[in-house]
Amino acid sequence: METPVFTNSLNSYAIGTPLDSQASALQTDDSLSPSSLDSVVVAEQSIKNESYGNSSSANSLNCMGSDQLLRASAVCAGDFTKTPYIPVYASLSMGIINCYCQLVDPEAVRAELRHLKSLNVDGVVVDCWWGIVEAWTPQKYEWSGYRDLFGIIKEFKLKVQVVLSFHGSGECGSGGVLIALPRWVLEIAQENQDIFFTDREGRRNTECLSWGIDKERVLRGRTGIEVYFDFMRSFHMEFRSLSEEGLISAIEVGLGASGELRYPSCPEKMGWRYPGIGEFQCYDRYMQKNLRQSALARGHLFWARGPDNAGYYNSRSHETGFFCDGGDYDSYYGRFFLNWYSGILIDHVDQVLSLATLAFDGAAIVVKIPSIYWWHRTASHAAELTAGFYNPTNRDGYSPVFRMLKKHSIILKVVCYGPEFTVQENDEAFADPEGLTWQVRCCYERSMGSWSICKCRECSSMS
Repeated sequence: METPVFTNSLNSYAIGTPLDSQASALQTDDSLSPSSLDSVVVAEQSIKNESYGNSSSANSLNCMGSDQLLRASAVCAGDFTKTPYIPVYASLSMGIINCYCQLVDPEAVRAELRHLKSLNVDGVVVDCWWGIVEAWTPQKYEWSGYRDLFGIIKEFKLKVQVVLSFHGSGECGSGGVLIALPRWVLEIAQENQDIFFTDREGRRNTECLSWGIDKERVLRGRTGIEVYFDFMRSFHMEFRSLSEEGLISAIEVGLGASGELRYPSCPEKMGWRYPGIGEFQCYDRYMQKNLRQSALARGHLFWARGPDNAGYYNSRSHETGFFCDGGDYDSYYGRFFLNWYSGILIDHVDQVLSLATLAFDGAAIVVKIPSIYWWHRTASHAAELTAGFYNPTNRDGYSPVFRMLKKHSIILKVVCYGPEFTVQENDEAFADPEGLTWQVRCCYERSMGSWSICKCRECSSMS
């Protein structure tokens, strides 16, 4: 996805470092590095190497169409307040591991890590793809490529932040192979496409599994939640020693589209383009069954339906009867539906994190929150609503999420944007990234404690 206004002005914020340390945020020195980094990404850099293929992440709301941009991220992690230092991690290309879970070019990896080590980075970010590790047979996990990769990283005495990616990627990995969901899942989908998120027109999004099957035994006898737990437990058993040694500093758990905590409401492959409001993703039969049960419990069975006037992927708020000022989003039915829709998101995350805490036995767990800033200067905040955040101007949609996250003691990574962005008078998207960041910060402080911010400048790409 490309959002033109941010292509050349992307910055990142890091929770845990004061504003007065901005100038030195990326000027790291070995003498300043803490002996144990129990933190997560402050600055993720997308590294591109011709041996690995393209490293950009398609269909991600925080990817602005350039491999050379510093990914915007923020975390609540180790306390570096009142110090001139924050840890810096660089993202390795997803193409370094092929679809057979083999390390493609070990020497190229060593060359990359040697270069990063010379820049005094603290560690690297590695995506562990469910579609690669459990690709062929249920509960048969192949970690060999990642085992080799972590061994090489250990040679350079760098830390690793692991991202457990339960979604597919539209980007090509090594050899032009797409990173899709496991093959056995796609075989199930040939008979039952309702395992995927579905829009009002009946189009299926195969990037990740519908949350409607979290408790349905439709995956060869397992529920969606059980599949995620088995994968996390397998990772922990395979690499427990590396976590105990301190090599693995944090584990980010993918929770939705592009690994972010959100519905896949803005898929490019469905024709979505910025600044479209997106569409609700609740029309598979399992989500519809859940909606019907909720409507019945409220005594309004006729509410067991999705909005029929919410527009399409590229609609504007004012063009729809649901999201326009005074629209149905604020009616009795609209409030019921949006409460239910956002509640499904919160329930999914709560279940996954409960099992992640059990599987990882005290390891630092990270959750990534998206920044859906377009249409934020309207009453309905349409793009946030379709993504699962019930956050119109008359309701705080982030505090319920943060309260749930707090009970799991997770590390929060928030996609943010720097103050270089200024809202244009003729901005048709009614975008307000600064306003959204301010709201998220306030909600975070009320629910989880104080934060402070450090802006990290762009880094040049590694070749």
